[in-house]
Amino acid sequence: MPKYHDELDAVLRALADPTRRAVVERLAKSPAVVSELAAPFSMALPSLMQHLRVLEDARVVTSQKHGRVRTVSLRPGALDVLHVWLGEQRTPAEHQADRLGLHLTRTTPKGT
Repeated sequence: MPKYHDELDAVLRALADPTRRAVVERLAKSPAVVSELAAPFSMALPSLMQHLRVLEDARVVTSQKHGRVRTVSLRPGALDVLHVWLGEQRTPAEHQADRLGLHLTRTTPKGT
């Protein structure tokens, strides 16, 4: 079992919910205040705050409060653990196919 499995499990659990995935997709564009994040969803603000808490507990997002306004940001590198894990799941055949593709790209004459 990889040593980062607790972090991976937390991120996967956090992203298992479609609302939380939509929030992450929105935050990938830029940070947002909670009211902006809540706008597309037909749920009470406390419900959205619970979703944000799950994402924050999984270290996917961070938030800062300035006065009465809470701004939420995607944590840089938060999803890297997924990339690493998925990379480890690739089969040796996929790696060989990738290497073959790179070789063919490098050795095929242009214009062919």
